[in-house]
Amino acid sequence: MHDSSELNESVRKAVMTYSDSLIKIAFAYLKNMADAEEVAQDVFLTYLQKAPEFASDEHEKAWLIRATINKSKNMLKAGWFRSRTPIPDNLAYFPKDEYSVLQAVLSLDKKYRIPIHLHYYEGYSLEEIADILHAKPATVGTWLARGRNQLKEAIGGQAT
Repeated sequence: MHDSSELNESVRKAVMTYSDSLIKIAFAYLKNMADAEEVAQDVFLTYLQKAPEFASDEHEKAWLIRATINKSKNMLKAGWFRSRTPIPDNLAYFPKDEYSVLQAVLSLDKKYRIPIHLHYYEGYSLEEIADILHAKPATVGTWLARGRNQLKEAIGGQAT
């Protein structure tokens, strides 16, 4: 059990270390920066409230990513989220050289978009992604291959 100063320091360190990653993961689901930031804040608030114990930094990061995915999915399921008109998002948050690739990634179906993001942006292996998404490694491999093929078509079509 953490004492409150240890817990506060753990959460502060996690915010500094993982905020950008969690926001990008949530953004890959929600396609809206304000909603992605709200999800990340909610994940850190849950961390503070539940005070989970982690065996390692990798365990902590996996827990944070799983919580981000779950909260993003819950937001997508919410009736108000589905019925609202999305505000076009400003992708200037991302480096210019990533912009066209990011647009192509965001155009993918969610089942390809999330594994692509976790693999290429977060550096997770196929087995780790399978564990995070509660899927078989072979299924994740198929999603990655199909997502890559769709990206090649989308980006390849733009190349001159």
